[in-house]
Amino acid sequence: MIIKIILSFPYVQVRDNKKLRVNAVIAPKSSYADKAPSRSLNELKQYGFFSYLRELFDAPDPVMSYLCCQYHIHEVPVGTERTRERIERVIQETRLKQIYTAEEKYVVKTSFYSNKVISSNTSLKVAQFLTVTVDLEQRRHLEEQLKEINRKLQAVESGLNALRETNRHLEHKDNELRQKKKELLERKTKKRQLEQKISSKLGSLKLMEQDTCNLEEEERKATTKIREINIQKAKLVTELTNLVKICTTLHIEKVDLILQNTTVISEKNKLESDYMAASSQLRVTEQHFIELDENRQRLLQKCKELMKRARQVCNLGAEQTVPQEYQTQVPTIPNGHNSSPPMAFQDLPNTLDEIDALLTEERSRASCFTGLNPTVVEEYTKREEEIEQLTEELKGKKVELDKYRENISQVKERWLNPLKELVEKINEKFSNFFSSMQCAGEVDLHTENEEDYDKYGIRIRVKFRSSTQLHELTPHHQSGGERSVSTMLYLMALQELNRCPFRVVDEINQGMDPINERRVFEMVVNTACKENTSQYFFITPKLLQNLPYSEKMTVLFVYNGPHMLEPNRWNLKAFQRRRRRITFTQPSQ
Repeated sequence: MIIKIILSFPYVQVRDNKKLRVNAVIAPKSSYADKAPSRSLNELKQYGFFSYLRELFDAPDPVMSYLCCQYHIHEVPVGTERTRERIERVIQETRLKQIYTAEEKYVVKTSFYSNKVISSNTSLKVAQFLTVTVDLEQRRHLEEQLKEINRKLQAVESGLNALRETNRHLEHKDNELRQKKKELLERKTKKRQLEQKISSKLGSLKLMEQDTCNLEEEERKATTKIREINIQKAKLVTELTNLVKICTTLHIEKVDLILQNTTVISEKNKLESDYMAASSQLRVTEQHFIELDENRQRLLQKCKELMKRARQVCNLGAEQTVPQEYQTQVPTIPNGHNSSPPMAFQDLPNTLDEIDALLTEERSRASCFTGLNPTVVEEYTKREEEIEQLTEELKGKKVELDKYRENISQVKERWLNPLKELVEKINEKFSNFFSSMQCAGEVDLHTENEEDYDKYGIRIRVKFRSSTQLHELTPHHQSGGERSVSTMLYLMALQELNRCPFRVVDEINQGMDPINERRVFEMVVNTACKENTSQYFFITPKLLQNLPYSEKMTVLFVYNGPHMLEPNRWNLKAFQRRRRRITFTQPSQ
């Protein structure tokens, strides 16, 4: 229930003129005074509770209703010394929020994070207010006297109502007589005025009979005036004809100019359409160029890696060049004919069986040689044993490598699959936010090489216009406002996946256009005001007009600047009183 201050005229008089502090509240529309508690008192008597707090005092129905609604006194039990002795058991078994004993008050809360029960107790103070007791017998006697007085008052009021009805009837008759009198006086006044007008007209008629006029002279004067008026009319008609001709000429010129303007506008629209088509083609070409350049960079990097591996195989230093016979040359086409220079190892067999056969042949040929040095045979035997030993070690290392790779694969599956599912959830919420803005966006787990775990990262791709494709979120493709919108929507997509007590957003709306700023603000309000969400701190130097606000929001203004009042002159209560006076004086005006 929301507590509201009642701003009425008596309240303002008491507060401003009498300088008294008075708290006023509005009682609930529906009464809570007789609302039953959620638990029966019989269930709690085993813990020493003998009553609820509401039953220990009397109050008017609106006051009792407000206390039950606001402070839930009908749910607060009162116990004895027995309750205080076993208070820990009472708290654990009953799960009550507030408990009163003869000398102490216990408040029980549950931690939001650890879900542990936390209790605190305070000693009850000695009563200072409402300590006066009422004699019920005297009160009953006074109430009976009041009822008797009310009955007599009703009898007096019924007699007074009869007298009022008689008086109203007499006043009605008096008003009718006064109205008739007023009508007779008006008729008398009109009669007198008509008599005066008749006498005045008779006097005028006598004067007109005395002053006779010459009709021929008046006719001649009227004819002269008519002739002059006709001459003026002819002049005006002539001027009107000339003006019509001039207007016709100007209208023809206007039509010619409109046709010329239409032609120019048509040519302008055609040029603009050509320009838009050329601009679109230019953007497509630039995009194709960028893609080709990226492909070239990748191929160049790959060539460098292959060159590095070739130098390692050939045991070449950084400043040495690859011998000519080992260089692989690219076929060229001079004069339209294919030419292929000699390639390295071109004369050797191409299959493993052919190579083994060639080795066997060479070994047989070497065994036919005579006159060899015995040390050479011993060296060969020693080398062969070393080769067998290294081959066995190599097989062992391969087995260990296979096991190591299998372990890596298992560990990779244990963390990579949940990671992909998490990124997919973020992508789903991120795409929904962008779809509500008539745009497109997606989030994915990006890496060029799956075995290169250091290069794993989140890639955000967005599209704010229907004529473009999805581009990675970088300073080169999107503006500052578009990046701010994307960042804010990504944070909101993490809302339900990454739980934290609060989030701080600092000037995220800077650089946004009004449409995107309004949409992002509405999304932040809808997301932050949901149940079981983090608290948002939204810091901004400016906001648009007519933005939607929720009752769960709190707006704080920071007053600062060269034109602000000094701290010792700042009085918030005085500003509020002045505002209330302005509010009260406007309706009366």
